[in-house]
Amino acid sequence: MHYLNLCEKELMTQGTIIDSEFKTACWLPERHSQTLFPTLFRRPIPLTLTEEVLELPDGDFVELAWTEPTLSGPIIALFHGLEGSIDSGYVQGVLKIVRDFGWQGVLMHFRTCGKKGNRLPRWYHSGDSPDIDYFIQVLRERYPDRPLGAFGVSLGGNALLKYLGEKGKETPLSAAMAVSVPFDLSNTSEHLTTGFSRIYQRHLINLVRKKVMEKHKVMPLPIDLDEFKQANTFYLVDNVAAKMHGFDSADDYYNKSSARQYLKSITVPTLVLHSQNDPFMTPEAIPTAAELSSKVTLELTKTGGHVGFVYGRNPLKPKYWVDKRFREFFEEQFL
Repeated sequence: MHYLNLCEKELMTQGTIIDSEFKTACWLPERHSQTLFPTLFRRPIPLTLTEEVLELPDGDFVELAWTEPTLSGPIIALFHGLEGSIDSGYVQGVLKIVRDFGWQGVLMHFRTCGKKGNRLPRWYHSGDSPDIDYFIQVLRERYPDRPLGAFGVSLGGNALLKYLGEKGKETPLSAAMAVSVPFDLSNTSEHLTTGFSRIYQRHLINLVRKKVMEKHKVMPLPIDLDEFKQANTFYLVDNVAAKMHGFDSADDYYNKSSARQYLKSITVPTLVLHSQNDPFMTPEAIPTAAELSSKVTLELTKTGGHVGFVYGRNPLKPKYWVDKRFREFFEEQFL
């Protein structure tokens, strides 16, 4: 009887993994087309936005993009993926839903991802939860009576989940959603060196390299630039940049920043949407139910790619499962 009680207790404290009802668009049958279509073809959504520069405690800053102000209702904080911004389709899609709800949304650009280069000799990374923490604290101080939610994608989703696990019951957030999270950064780094996924790696490294070299023209950086220029994998890039962000090496960075180890400590309702055929990582990166807290629901799709999840019959009127699940999840939490 004692053994059974222990087993029942363990089952009660673990999270939930559900099979998604998502059905991929027949005209985007595999993971790469799902991944690339939104980036290449998703139409921009007109939004009225207000920009703000938020000063950080270390003397640097991040740039915020706010939707139209509202006097009441929830505020949803957004965190984009690697080299994302207010121009990212998934950001605009979610902000439109927030606006349609009559709520207010705000995107925090990670350092260097807004219109201005940051002040300090560093940029941003998948473990930048301290910036998220400070930003959320500011929101709570400004709006003490309004519910706060959060939404993060890819790199931003990893940092958001890490933040939630680190803060535990101390977070002022009431609910959160994350999409296509690289739960195990080492797994992602290794997988992006294989097959077609190397195309994503090359493209993203080129974007990062261009940004770093432009920053070097403004200020000296504490990295070996020759080594950085020659780095042709994320592991090599991260190994050079690690010390700039307070890590000993790429392995140290991956070990400390991967969201997977923080999922058990999350205390607010959290939906994580992930595809089993995500081309940025292998299925081995996906956590088990035992690694999730009872507040976390992991929705797994069989297809969908990386931040893709496109469905619908008409290629001229594509639908996005991320938008659908965002609307349903936050409607359930706040309405």
